[in-house]
Parts: sequence; C-alpha cells; structure tokens
Amino acid sequence: MAPTFDTLAAFAGLMRSAPGPDMAAQTGATQRNSQLTKPPGALGRLEDLAIWYGAWRGMARPVVKAPQIVVFAGNHGVAARGVSAFPSEVTAQMVGNFQAGGAAINQLARTYGAQMQVVALELDRPTADFTENEALGEADCVAALRAGWDAVDPDADLLVLGEMGIGNTTAAAAIAAALYGGGAAPWVGRGTGVDDAGLAVKRDVVDAGLKRHGDLRGLAALSAFGGREMAAMAGAMMRARFERIPLILDGFICCAAAACLETEVAGALDHTVAGHQSAEGAHGRLLAELGKEPLLQLGLRLGEGSGAALAIGVLQGAVGCLSGMATFAEAGVAAG
Repeated sequence: MAPTFDTLAAFAGLMRSAPGPDMAAQTGATQRNSQLTKPPGALGRLEDLAIWYGAWRGMARPVVKAPQIVVFAGNHGVAARGVSAFPSEVTAQMVGNFQAGGAAINQLARTYGAQMQVVALELDRPTADFTENEALGEADCVAALRAGWDAVDPDADLLVLGEMGIGNTTAAAAIAAALYGGGAAPWVGRGTGVDDAGLAVKRDVVDAGLKRHGDLRGLAALSAFGGREMAAMAGAMMRARFERIPLILDGFICCAAAACLETEVAGALDHTVAGHQSAEGAHGRLLAELGKEPLLQLGLRLGEGSGAALAIGVLQGAVGCLSGMATFAEAGVAAG
C-alpha cells in the first residue's frame, strides 16, 4: 500500500524515507553498455541517460512502454494584481482545450504514445494573494500534494508533469527568490508575454511577497507562494520516486515546484532529469541551482509539460539503444 500523509511534516518525513535506485541494475546496465557495438562513449549523454533510467526501473536491459503525462491546473489569487497578459478565466478555458485534445501537449502525448490526464484543482477557488497571506497554507497545500500523489499511475514507467495556471510564473519566481535569494529582479520574466510595465508590476508583487514571508525553504516556500497545480506537481514527483518511476522535469514552474522538494530534502530529485531549458529567462539559473543539465534547448515557453514531453523521445531513443543494440559478442564483431 502506498504511504499516506496528512500534514506537511508527515510529507517531509516520507521524503526522507524515499527509496533510491537499484544499484545491481545500474551495474548491469553499465556493463551491457560497455559491450555494445560502438566505440566507448560514442552515444554521449544517451548512455548515461539509459543507465540512469535502468537503475530506477530496476532493469539492466530496460524498456519504456507506458509513459504518463499529467497536466495540473490551478488559479492564483495574485493574478488579480495584473501580473499576466491573460485573465484568470483562461485557465479553465485551456483545461477544456486539454480535455478536447486540442492543445500542444495532446499532440505530443499522442506522438510518444503517452497516456494523458488533466487534473483541475478548485479553479473556482483561487489561492490567496501571497502579498497578503500564505497562498496555500498547510491544509490546502497538503490537499494539493495529495491530489498530485494520487494522480500518478503506479503502472507507468516514465512520468511528465505539466501545468496551467494564469499567474504561475509569478508564483514560481517568488519561490525561486525565496529559496535562492537575489530578490525579484533575477527571477521574474515575461511569462505569458507582459510588457515592460507588466514586468515591473510582477517584480513589485514578488518583492512584496518576499517582504511579507521572508526567506523560506522547502515545503514552507511552496505553501507560502505556490499554486495548487504546483503543489500537485510536487506530490506527483514524490509518488513517482516511491514507485521508482523516472521523471522528466518541464519548465520554470515545474522546476520551481521541484526546487521546494530539493531544498526540503537533498537528493529528492535524483529520479529526475531536466527535459529542456525554456525561454523563460530564469529557468536556466534555476536548473543550475538544481544541478540539472537540460536535454533540449528549443526556445519553448508554453508550459503544459511540452518540453518534457518532447524529451520522452530522447529517453526512448537512449533506452532503445542500450537494450536493443547487439553486443560485440552477439554481433560477431571484433571488439577494439
């Protein structure tokens, strides 16, 4: 039975007891990789990626056959301060588009054979404005963590998490600034495309939130600044860890949620890789703080899990080479 939790302290306790990779599988995958019909290291990062995946799945010769994409949606009270180029109503409208199969993430899910779910989280009840109060507070944060935890399919063998929530780049910037310092300026970007005046508003809002809540770490930062969709992503990330399901991180919002976990418990993201570096200016800085090198860099800034979904193909290719290529002995080729 999967573990349960009803407080942030209990969730943090679960994090500290999370399982690690299968070292025997890692050794087996490494040995197989060394015997494949190619010069050592010729497949570059694909080799490390496949070995990492095999270690978390407990398979020296792994396969990717059941990827899952979950898109979480939530509304932010801070959006009322004019931090986005779009109104909050767009969140629910885009949820409808996801459900109808009309968004970019739907096409990518079909392309890579992934099952996809959309989880809308109390869209009629935005979080509190974090310049005035905690955005979530413990009860709402725990409920959203639980929603994310429950959304993960234990039979999946790869997970991608996406999000939709007008105002969530502002929440992500506030989280990053709280966790890593520097004030609002280095973390606040244009998000959905705000103009210079809108950018100044976002910075002021983030600075006001930081002044109210101070420097926070881990789950406390998530509770103070995050949206329900961000807390749900964090919950899903940890459920994936308990199920030993490797996870591909998406863009700035996803990585801000992930950073709350990593600053709560070091190593919490060992089962993850960064799918891409987005065009949101601070994403590269956040990836550097997390120690994650992106697999792709395509100038994306859509969200929805789109960059991570594209990286499913990279991971499938890496695993396919490790498990499908012949060894020198199998191919009857003389080793160098």
